[in-house]
Amino acid sequence: MALKVMAVFGTRPEAIKLAPVIDELRQRDGVECRVVVTAQHREMIDQALNIFEIRPDADLNIMRPDQTLDDVVCRALAGIAPVFETMEPDVVLVQGDTTSALAMALAASHRGITVGHVEAGLRTHDKAHPFPEELNRQMIGRLADLHFAPTEIARDNLLAEGIASDRVFLTGNTVVDTLLRLSTEIREPVDDTLRRIDFDKQRVILVTAHRRENFGAPLEHIATAVRQIAEEHADVEIVLPVHPNPRVSAVMRAALANVERVHLVKPLNYSDLIWVLARCYFAMTDSGGIQEEAPTFKKPVLVMREKTERPEGIEAGVAKIVGTTVYRLVGAASDLLNNEGVYASMRARKNPYGDGHAAARIADILLETLSDTARKL
Repeated sequence: MALKVMAVFGTRPEAIKLAPVIDELRQRDGVECRVVVTAQHREMIDQALNIFEIRPDADLNIMRPDQTLDDVVCRALAGIAPVFETMEPDVVLVQGDTTSALAMALAASHRGITVGHVEAGLRTHDKAHPFPEELNRQMIGRLADLHFAPTEIARDNLLAEGIASDRVFLTGNTVVDTLLRLSTEIREPVDDTLRRIDFDKQRVILVTAHRRENFGAPLEHIATAVRQIAEEHADVEIVLPVHPNPRVSAVMRAALANVERVHLVKPLNYSDLIWVLARCYFAMTDSGGIQEEAPTFKKPVLVMREKTERPEGIEAGVAKIVGTTVYRLVGAASDLLNNEGVYASMRARKNPYGDGHAAARIADILLETLSDTARKL
């Protein structure tokens, strides 16, 4: 009997990191892999589905205007119930730390279905940073049966929390699998603004900001710093994809709409984002994904947060935590722009997040662990 795997995701980052696992599982004999999307982020998830040519077997379509975290959980739990009854999976795969991932892990656990957690074990040990992601991943860690840790630090976090060692697997991060695949396929960008920027003559900084913990004053400080960096460096262009959340977009547009060489663009599709990462000078971000993606292209990362659940990049020297004050942001960016030694030292390091074979390892583990005689852990 085939092993029935259900991969569930609701946001673009989840899709990016589960796509290689889905592809790998669908190539394996003895596996039936179904895909369910919660569509926690409708437009951005649709972009990812198109890029990876994934056709979901079920779409919960839970997104609503101005939705709260409670709304996401309630609609996801209600929506997945009939899907479980129809598909009867042996294992549910969730990825990362989104609210819909938590809801799916909880719903599967209620039914005694094995839960596999891709990118398990990331921790800041501070439930407010980032919020709600730190809460989500810790709770998923208590619900999951199989923990696919991307790094040694993540694995050690899980073991320190009392997770049985035979349920924790060091796999690498699947985002590296995705990047290595896409980097050979990406052509000219779709976004008109990107095509007009001369990446050869200008130093381009990619800036992304959207974390809930940065709403309010921190986002205002980030916007002020972006303006100051552009004003102080005439050879710099800044690409800033504006997150659709009104609490982000209103701040960015109010502060930066008319600033010369600051390009406020719509959220980039993933191919365009990777195209920019491969060509930019460095990145400033509060995103977890870009902290992992930029080192693949040997691009320094300034992390606009006070804490990160990805300390591997900090320890390896490819990333630096700079917080959200204007002084620290401008100072760190100026160091990279004005000091060739600082810039070269951050570029020269090895990517600490994986080798491009994480998806194959996860598929192997699922097949080895969930035999016909041990479908329920």
